[in-house]
Amino acid sequence: MSKFIEISEVGPRDGLQSIKAIMSLEDKKAWVSAEAACGVPEIEVGSFVPAKILPQLADTAELVAHALTIEGLAVAVLVPNLRGAQDAVRSGAHKITIPLSASETHSLANVNRTHEQMLGEVKKIANLIRALPSAARPKFEGGISTAFGCTLEGNVPQERILHLANALMEAGCDEVGLSDTTGYATPNQVRDLVRAVKAEVGDENLTGLHLHNTRGLGLANVVVALDNGITTIDASLGGIGGCPFAPGASGNIVTEDLVFMLDAMGFDTGIDIEKLMDVRKIVERALPGEPLYGFTPDAGLPLGYKR
Repeated sequence: MSKFIEISEVGPRDGLQSIKAIMSLEDKKAWVSAEAACGVPEIEVGSFVPAKILPQLADTAELVAHALTIEGLAVAVLVPNLRGAQDAVRSGAHKITIPLSASETHSLANVNRTHEQMLGEVKKIANLIRALPSAARPKFEGGISTAFGCTLEGNVPQERILHLANALMEAGCDEVGLSDTTGYATPNQVRDLVRAVKAEVGDENLTGLHLHNTRGLGLANVVVALDNGITTIDASLGGIGGCPFAPGASGNIVTEDLVFMLDAMGFDTGIDIEKLMDVRKIVERALPGEPLYGFTPDAGLPLGYKR
């Protein structure tokens, strides 16, 4: 059987937080339902942050409630602190990710906290989750943002990434992830950092990457990541999104292009790409004038294409 690669759709969170338009809750529900029906196994539906900061995500609790009614879908959310995690736990989300920026300058811009303060939040969240019955505990991921470089600080030393990965695991995370928040990553960087972090925290504790296509290297970075044991890749339908606190970091990996590439390479994603490309129509209608990206949707599938 083909090796399964999990695609985590982050458009409803990372995509929508980065654009000015506010998608209606009903359109978000339609989007999430349609992607789940295509076979997308995990969707990051939102973030528990104050509405005054990200009004685009003010309805995250309602969207989580809807997503939980979809059988087989893993429902993920992002939280910046303990308060957000408390809301996430109440919502019943299956997975909680907290971002810890390797660049402290970016951390202050993104969540207004230093590394020490963020690790303190991680410990509090871990204690919150441990206090729950085991069957009710969400997976808790520490996502290391700006892991491959920062638009505000520039290069981020590998030693700092390794230190933070260890600190996140020691603070109580179930796993760590690496995020190319600013679109700086190159294939060599991905290879070297994935190997180094896995050697530091264990293969099983680093399985996922969040990559951008800012400079056209997104899919090349995915191939290298797969060669080095990564099994979960974040992507955004139509490539929308980036990071509002990292100037110039536009361009998440396009979910449609990623699925096509993995299919062509013989991996199993469980996703029907033809149905997936139809989901774009929901987003196009809900966000008129917002550009959507993707070579595969523009070119169409090859003649005689079969999964």
